[in-house]
Amino acid sequence: MSTPPVILLLSGSLRNSSSNESVLRTAQAVAPAHVRTVLHAGPAALPHFNPDDDTDPLPAPVAELRAAIGAAAAVLICTPEYAGTLPGSFKNLLDWTVGGTEICDKPVAWVNAAAAGRGRGAEATLRTVLGRRGHRGVGLCERPGGPGDGRTGRGDHRRRGARRAPRGARTAAGTPLRGSSRERRPPFRTGCA
Repeated sequence: MSTPPVILLLSGSLRNSSSNESVLRTAQAVAPAHVRTVLHAGPAALPHFNPDDDTDPLPAPVAELRAAIGAAAAVLICTPEYAGTLPGSFKNLLDWTVGGTEICDKPVAWVNAAAAGRGRGAEATLRTVLGRRGHRGVGLCERPGGPGDGRTGRGDHRRRGARRAPRGARTAAGTPLRGSSRERRPPFRTGCA
């Protein structure tokens, strides 16, 4: 029997019981049996990034992070936006990936748990940082009324050159995108950095 693929779940929030962690725990709960999900402990344990410390032996939390990324088939991120960008602690986590190659060529996606119209700064920063790390593509999942939702009238998904997943599309884990009602079924926008 083959080993199930691992999807590493990274929360950008330090807050206990944050909505971002709740979204990732929900993804964990609904993941199909043939996929294993691992929720990373988060950025709180990581030391401040210093290139001088990015040598062997790595600080233990950094070595654990890189090993978790390396063992994963894909990464799913859910992070808040603070002051128009990523939280400093999550940017620090991403900075620790610079000295390694674990995240390069790795499929990375994120889900936006922010209120409608929020989270664009974090999205832009993620796209920039991950694009420089050589990941294979970024997908953004938003709920109805969020930026890029065709029903908002803003047409963000068309301006950015992104396209929506077709009806009947499946997640990276192979499960159908579905919800109990149209309002619960999130529209998906994908694109590459």
